[in-house]
Amino acid sequence: MKLLDHLEEWLISFLIAGATLVIFLAVLHRYASGVPIPYLQDWLLSMDVSWAQELCIYMFVWMAKFGAAYGVRSGIHVGVDVLVNRLEPKSRTICIVLSLLAGALFTGVVGTLGARFVWALSHTDSVSPDLEWPRWIIFLCVPLGSYLMCFRFLQVCYRFLRTHELPKHDHSQVEGLEVAGFTDSPDILAPGARP
Repeated sequence: MKLLDHLEEWLISFLIAGATLVIFLAVLHRYASGVPIPYLQDWLLSMDVSWAQELCIYMFVWMAKFGAAYGVRSGIHVGVDVLVNRLEPKSRTICIVLSLLAGALFTGVVGTLGARFVWALSHTDSVSPDLEWPRWIIFLCVPLGSYLMCFRFLQVCYRFLRTHELPKHDHSQVEGLEVAGFTDSPDILAPGARP
């Protein structure tokens, strides 16, 4: 279970790093191929890097699917709870559990439909335009991301039933950024700030 605790962060970090590297290399190629160095320019112009944009688009789609699962797990996924928070504790608990189970059902259905689509697509010769990868590999993010999100909804629901607490994201806290000896005291001022 410890392995799944930060799965989304690892996947998203890998995809962001990969997309950044691909974009950097594509831009470097574009500008370097304009430099009139006889053999280098000919060699660079013979390379086809038109696939870089398509790959980055697919990587960002995958990031969005896994980012939604991260949002559910960490409590930053979109939710409107103004009315729910005004209910009596018992009614609030019932409403929260039903909404979490509804989210799990919805993402489970989307994952299942996505898996059926990917399965049907895997039996075709359909490929992406520039990369020429099988399209079923690209669309695999739908069932994987949706099932992970479904799992996260069920996980949050289970924890809520045990502790009556929902994950809450503190926007003022940056994980891993604890500085020794630093306090939130007003005595510590930003450079150039006046008391």
